[in-house]
Amino acid sequence: MIWCVPAELALHSLDGSCAPDLTRAADLFNPQLERMLTELNGEVGHDDVFIAANTNRVSFDFMFNPQQYGFATAKIACCGQGPYNGIGLCTPASNVCANRDVYAYWDAFHPTERANRIIVANSMHGTTDHISPMNLSTILAMDNARN
Repeated sequence: MIWCVPAELALHSLDGSCAPDLTRAADLFNPQLERMLTELNGEVGHDDVFIAANTNRVSFDFMFNPQQYGFATAKIACCGQGPYNGIGLCTPASNVCANRDVYAYWDAFHPTERANRIIVANSMHGTTDHISPMNLSTILAMDNARN
């Protein structure tokens, strides 16, 4: 969810809202990707499956409902400088949070380990809203059944 990372908020947001141009770009790209993968899956048969993990959807979920996922904030990075801790690199001179597990972002661009675990869990077990045409657990089960 590049349009809402702390770096984008620090550079382009006065009120904490996400960058609308980047939001529109993703809204245009993601449906086209899904259509392309549907076509590819129709062409290659059942032995191979192309999937699309919609990590933007998962990130969107915790960006706008951080408490539901146990985060105190999804807009401020744990480590950084400036607004939203979104300016510069994480260095010894940076502001550093006391508990990275309550932050969705470690630095200006990168999710924390906890946020990445949520993204991976959705890729493994999520619905087609998060990964399509099926999740990774389903693909692994299909592969095991073939062998």
